[in-house]
Amino acid sequence: MPYDLKEIAAISGMPGLYRLVRPTRAGVIVESLDERGTRSVASARNKVSLLQEISIYTQDYDQTVPLTEVFDRIYQKYGTDLTVTNKSDDRELATFMGEIIPDYDRQRVYMSDIKKLVTWYKAVSGRLEYQAADAEAGASPEEAADGQSNGQNQTATKESTEAGTQQDTPAADEALSTAGIIPTEQDSEAAGNPEAVTAAPAKKAKKKAE
Repeated sequence: MPYDLKEIAAISGMPGLYRLVRPTRAGVIVESLDERGTRSVASARNKVSLLQEISIYTQDYDQTVPLTEVFDRIYQKYGTDLTVTNKSDDRELATFMGEIIPDYDRQRVYMSDIKKLVTWYKAVSGRLEYQAADAEAGASPEEAADGQSNGQNQTATKESTEAGTQQDTPAADEALSTAGIIPTEQDSEAAGNPEAVTAAPAKKAKKKAE
């Protein structure tokens, strides 16, 4: 994983990106991913979208490209000196996206998503260190392929859950319209998972004595 995105998130109602620090009873303590590194608390009402759970739709409905891989492709081509910005014209941004993901879905990936992708990459590449995937070097090609396939399948399942909630113009502080932000039951209950504090406790059915 060249850029470690597992603790980086977009939070509804809060502009920019944030590093998750630790959960609290009221929500989760976060640190802004900028030069100031301001800490604040995201309440349980805020929707936390982890970047590593976000993928980009492709023309194949069964395939998506994880954001970690998208960032890696951008780095391999541009490094940290990305030529486009969120203020570039639509044609330039569409060309950029086509270079990174030639088969991205032009219908389901909106221009606002591409602008947000550019903004997020600049924030991440400016604050996080790019790491070569040394941990995967010892894995066999078959194991690597299986791991990638499983990750894509899991993300695609999450994507299908969100497909009916897309909007034409997503708010600037929300995740991409391609976000797969519905955690599995195991992920939600995992110890140390910052999102676990936002999950409502399950209600137990009560039976009345006859």
